[in-house]
Amino acid sequence: MINLQITSLLKGYAASTFTINDVVFQCLEMAELLPKEAWIRKLTADEVAVYVQALEGESPDTKPLYGIPFVIKDNIDLAGIPSTAGCPDYEYVPEQSAHVVAQLIQAGAIPLGKTNLDQFATGLVGTRSPYGACPNSFDPDYISGGSSSGSAVAVAGGCASFSLGTDTAGSGRVPAAFNNLIGLKPSKGLLSCTGVVPACKSLDCVSIFALDAADAQAVFNVASHFDADDCYARKLDQVPVISSGWKFGVPKMEQLKFFGNNEYKAAFKESVEMLEKAGGTQVEIDFQPFLDAANLLYSGPWVNERYAAVGDFIDKNPDAVLDTTRTIILSGLQIPAPEVFNAMYKLQAFKRIADKIMNSVDMIVTPTAGTCYTIAEVNADPIQLNTNLGFYTNYMNLLDYCAVAVPTAMTSALPFGVTLVSFAGHDLKLLQLADRLHQVSRLSVGKTKDRPMPFIPVPGRGTVDLAVCGAHLNGYPLHHQLEDLNAVFVESTETAPEYRMYAFETDGVAKPGLIRGKKKGGGIYLEIYRLTFKNFGKFVSAIPAPLGIGKVKLRGGTEVCGFIAEPAVKQMGEEITHLSDWRKYC
Repeated sequence: MINLQITSLLKGYAASTFTINDVVFQCLEMAELLPKEAWIRKLTADEVAVYVQALEGESPDTKPLYGIPFVIKDNIDLAGIPSTAGCPDYEYVPEQSAHVVAQLIQAGAIPLGKTNLDQFATGLVGTRSPYGACPNSFDPDYISGGSSSGSAVAVAGGCASFSLGTDTAGSGRVPAAFNNLIGLKPSKGLLSCTGVVPACKSLDCVSIFALDAADAQAVFNVASHFDADDCYARKLDQVPVISSGWKFGVPKMEQLKFFGNNEYKAAFKESVEMLEKAGGTQVEIDFQPFLDAANLLYSGPWVNERYAAVGDFIDKNPDAVLDTTRTIILSGLQIPAPEVFNAMYKLQAFKRIADKIMNSVDMIVTPTAGTCYTIAEVNADPIQLNTNLGFYTNYMNLLDYCAVAVPTAMTSALPFGVTLVSFAGHDLKLLQLADRLHQVSRLSVGKTKDRPMPFIPVPGRGTVDLAVCGAHLNGYPLHHQLEDLNAVFVESTETAPEYRMYAFETDGVAKPGLIRGKKKGGGIYLEIYRLTFKNFGKFVSAIPAPLGIGKVKLRGGTEVCGFIAEPAVKQMGEEITHLSDWRKYC
């Protein structure tokens, strides 16, 4: 099987290990094995061949997504292929692709089909479609999550490297959690909604499902192209990625809901511990303002915005729409106009409070969903159970935040994941932290067990753990040397207290040197990376004096290989032990 992660595919293409036709053939074969309910329209081999032929003479050097297969939620246009938004009578054939799809194709990505969804993107369950209820990738008795149901299942099932969904109230995050995927809900307006059937136009976002955070970022870099034709499009400067200690907010225990699912409750506790292992510091926050904002989405006037999108069609074709979908979209029509403004005032007040809380941390973490239900359970109580699934998601677009859903654990039957949340324009920061968390979780990606995250070696079996404390830290100039050797992040930690750190220069480059002695110094911040013996040897051979590799004692007493310095650095530079962290010195 060819690994469909984007980095792996691009390396394979560059080395001529396989061709685009090899990858497409595998994906189309896997598409036939996927439940039929995941699809609305698969492209034929001849239709896909047109996109493959357009890449003749190109390469990964000229196209950042060269030969990368993807699928599209069927409320997003692909030129010449019908769009239905999950309603057969609504079908139309667009002459042009949606702006975001066109950007991806221009970058070399290859579309393979249109995927199923909750009708008119109204739902978080994946069961509200005349094309069938989309089953979960891990247990077909359970829901896939929605509304971007088929988009998640196709990627988890090995049919594509990534997919496009939409997210108004959680549709790009809940299916990611239930299918062991990264789900990026970008800042509103960064990915164009031109050529997307609206649900709530002022809130809608095009979302990205991917196997890992690096893949999501690769797609985001291409897809976040400003579109002047989208009245809600905007340009946002991304905040710098985090290069020093970071804090994450966790709701008070009494504000969390797991709806009787004790496995998910335990998995969330483990996920918080993983974030601490990744270098974060936990801070308890008041989640109530976020919940208050969330309640406005369906109990307030915003449901009327769905009527603004497709109400005329429903009025003319009432029997073409599923009962649950029609009930939801028509439910707010009796709300008087002044209540719309009153709700807007309430939302602004909630946002003022929520923003203050968000400003106190680098991000907030919650479960993506408090539980998962069987298809039969949702069919028996479609509206209330759907509401439960939106408990941690409905506030997001109302408050203008971005988010990344990250898989962190496997329960007895299904995956579990958390969502990292921050202000608009913090997308890349969240992807960086999502990558750290995903690596610490040690989960495989998607459903297929033979497609692990890139190089996750077992400790002690032909591997070496290496502690770094300076320019090789994540986000610093020499970190790429570890990435080039497929080093895997293990954890953030610190040395035992008998170390002292000095800053010195060689060849005009500032470096830290650790010296161990009898005199107590302080715990120094470290990051641990795991390499194969072979790659560890390559790394060590390039280290210049007065630095070297020896045994570094960690807090708790264990020892790993790491950078140590010759005593001469004491005279070459200044002692910075009191800072305890090279990043603070920088």
